[in-house]
Amino acid sequence: MTTAKKHRKLLIALSATAVLAGGVGVADADVMQTAPAFAATAEQSGWNGIVRKQVEIDFGKGWVTKAELTFPRHAKGNVPLVVMLHGSGHNDMNQTLPDGGGATFVPLAQAASREGYATLRFNKRGVTDVGPVESTDPAQLDPPNPYEQIQLDAAAAIRFAATQPGVDAKKIFLLGHSEGTNVAANLSADPAKYNIPTPAGVIAMGVVGKDIRTLMTLQLYGRLLLQMHEEFDVDADGRLTAQEAKDGLIGLPEEAANQFRTVLLDGDKVLASTDTDKDGQIAIDAEAGAVLREVTQIDNYPDVPGLDGLKPYVADIARFPTVTEALPRFAGPTLLLNGADDIQTPARAALAADAAVAASGNKDHTIIIYPGMAHTMNITPKFAPQFRDPDAKVVNDVRTWLRSHR
Repeated sequence: MTTAKKHRKLLIALSATAVLAGGVGVADADVMQTAPAFAATAEQSGWNGIVRKQVEIDFGKGWVTKAELTFPRHAKGNVPLVVMLHGSGHNDMNQTLPDGGGATFVPLAQAASREGYATLRFNKRGVTDVGPVESTDPAQLDPPNPYEQIQLDAAAAIRFAATQPGVDAKKIFLLGHSEGTNVAANLSADPAKYNIPTPAGVIAMGVVGKDIRTLMTLQLYGRLLLQMHEEFDVDADGRLTAQEAKDGLIGLPEEAANQFRTVLLDGDKVLASTDTDKDGQIAIDAEAGAVLREVTQIDNYPDVPGLDGLKPYVADIARFPTVTEALPRFAGPTLLLNGADDIQTPARAALAADAAVAASGNKDHTIIIYPGMAHTMNITPKFAPQFRDPDAKVVNDVRTWLRSHR
């Protein structure tokens, strides 16, 4: 049996973690003043004092999406508005998280409304309802040039927002998470290209500060090396003895422990096929890393097992600038937020993006890195993250920043 076949189970688990998730908007003339009961538990409270309006936005190419506008109940005159831009995947307007993890955009919309802002949340193309509930139409779920279409749809949502009564079209802010940070940066960098008003500010959470190939390499391959360095290699010499390998498995979920075991151990000894220099230890980068490169086939990117369905997406997003490249072209205020333990969009890339904004001469830029937080901005184990609502500290920081920019 070849090494690649032997570790196929490991590859399947790796692939499951991969990737970060139009026409002019047309309002529904008879919008509802109160919202129906949605399934997500996060929606059951927190809406006191907020008017919710169900609307529809025409994204063009045969897709009209459901959306929700919110306004502070006692707002007077036109108010600023925050448009929320999702991470990758077929996300609903709340960015409902799996396994009952909550909904990223609900507490943020509520917080913005408490600071006197209107908000707009919308279902992505191909999503028919909160859940998310997906369409059965493959043309809408997987359109040509999928990332470009996401940007065009976001632009349609912004144009729609600018036409709404009670909205100050000169004060539309963009709040993006993960993929949405890239969308926000590209739209803000060239608003005329997308026929949208120049945004009043950008909030980016889980910043896509590096190109997609770099991020996919981290997600599919590098994160396991990081975990071995940080959690297995107690003496930090870059090599694992059999005892270090066995100790590193303690406390891991059974499936994860078995995955590492197939690379590192043969009973109570290090795995001979991995220990190529036969010194009785495994060099994390040179030996375990070599096995993982073969298993993941990362050097054949984008022809990586498990990414077949995502190849059109990763090819398309690679055509566009990253946040680090695009956001410096935006002169308005920026707030970048990232978890220190994010292994999908790492904090170091967010710091680089903020440095690029600073180098452009923008004086109104802020970055906050949160210890113990991962990609969905909640406190969670670094290498086995659980998706949850953004931490109260994050929500409060967004609220404070919005208050200062109203």
